[in-house]
Amino acid sequence: MAEIRNLTIEDFDDRVALSEFAFQYAVSPEDKEQQRKNFRPEDVYGLFGDDGRMLSSLFILPFEIWLRGRKLAMGGVAGVASWPDSRRQGSIARLLTHSFEEMRRKGQSISALYPFSYAFYRKYGYEMMTQKKQYTIEPRWFPPRRDTAGTVKLVEKSMELLDPVYQTFAARYDGMLVRDRYWWDSRALKAQMAAVYSNPSGQAEGYMLYQVKDKHMKVFEWVALTEEARIGLWSYAGNHDSMADQLTMTVPADDPLPFLLPEPRLKQEVTGHFMSRIVDAQAFVGQYRFEESDRTDELLLHLEDGHAPWNEGLFQLRIEPSGKAALERVTRAAGDGGTSAVSLDIQTLTVMLAGNLRPRMLQRTGRLQGAPESAALLERRVPLVQPYLFDFF
Repeated sequence: MAEIRNLTIEDFDDRVALSEFAFQYAVSPEDKEQQRKNFRPEDVYGLFGDDGRMLSSLFILPFEIWLRGRKLAMGGVAGVASWPDSRRQGSIARLLTHSFEEMRRKGQSISALYPFSYAFYRKYGYEMMTQKKQYTIEPRWFPPRRDTAGTVKLVEKSMELLDPVYQTFAARYDGMLVRDRYWWDSRALKAQMAAVYSNPSGQAEGYMLYQVKDKHMKVFEWVALTEEARIGLWSYAGNHDSMADQLTMTVPADDPLPFLLPEPRLKQEVTGHFMSRIVDAQAFVGQYRFEESDRTDELLLHLEDGHAPWNEGLFQLRIEPSGKAALERVTRAAGDGGTSAVSLDIQTLTVMLAGNLRPRMLQRTGRLQGAPESAALLERRVPLVQPYLFDFF
């Protein structure tokens, strides 16, 4: 009988070989040794056959994300891989189900991953949470240069300078990573250049991480906390017009740049990005913050989750005037008190609370079933917050 267990350092070489095969790349000896130093066996799970051979494996990365301006533990699923002779035999299903149990045990009430196939991961309760928008702009269509009270300067890349600006920006969105030093140094600061906008008091209010190569300016991160910072950064970008024929940048789906341009017909591409799923509905709702109100609201939820039985069944959602809420399991008899009820699956609950899809729209499309007044209650209490994620894992 195949078993699931954490990897050990002795399994490291087999895991690298599986990754090289599954993702079709080669790891240099230098990179392999660096990976070995950073290897955290407690974050990696494998399915092993009777002969001890690793058949499939995945990582559960212990992240925190911003949700409603608060930090929340999240399990980032990555590196999902199987050898071809173990595919289509349920090994990934077993690993993912085990992962949900582990994430719940560790207090990670929500999970996220970047899918090779949305259809595949939808079978396990994941749903598209974030989208990204990419602009391609010629310098002649940049916003006009304007003077600002502050200044933009090239700076030495450092977490100490950029992270306070990033955190303020990230807290405005649902799903952004809380970055630690390792993540800044190993991922975010790999860009060639960093420019920071500072106000007249010297406080940083925006930055851009970018590179210029082969007449192409690529912006990896664009963060502007104020309108002055946005204007200053665009004026700075315009100073590269002799070096670049075009600029590409990726921004949140709600970015208003086209509205602010004299000629808004720039190239825009909106694509799906990360998927998420609530791992522990009761724990997640207990950490969530609904909109404030002048009254307490109650609603019965018939929740479906085929891969996490603790989420399956009838629950009472109670939302306090402060926005604090609780989700308590009830029996059908206890739920027959005339309280409004809705039926939905774990994917729908996830995108409603963390994916910016509105309850009334979900009801119109059949994903949320119940009386109109139930959807109206949720419409009133579920906040409207744009999800986004700069990072990739």
